[in-house]
Amino acid sequence: MSDTPVTFRTRKFIRNPLLARKQMVVDILHPNRPNISKDDLRKKLAETYKVEKNTVSVFGMRTHYGGGKTTGFALIYDTHEALKKFEPHYRLVRYDEAKKVEKPSRQQRKQRKNKSKEIRGTQRNANKKTEKKSKK
Repeated sequence: MSDTPVTFRTRKFIRNPLLARKQMVVDILHPNRPNISKDDLRKKLAETYKVEKNTVSVFGMRTHYGGGKTTGFALIYDTHEALKKFEPHYRLVRYDEAKKVEKPSRQQRKQRKNKSKEIRGTQRNANKKTEKKSKK
């Protein structure tokens, strides 16, 4: 069952010289099997197109209802430098080509911003006195 062959076809193949890559839609047929991993797909595409695995990017995989067929998108860059230059950072993180930027959660950042807008101490008392004078 798990040793059934996996076939993949490429369609809508386009050569994009401005971004130094080939781009295509990939259809994967995997009857009686779970989904094929993106890493395995990258290896197979690299083997088929005779390029290195680290120049291939695969994303947007969608399995059709009932399983057995998955469709996604693949990019094959001319060089590894082109991949690093044009690929989004989050995809580079997926392929271990870049480090993820660790930052506090969105809610914590907003709370810190609003907390810093508060005026505390002697400056606050001075502002209250000027507000009272301007009301009179």
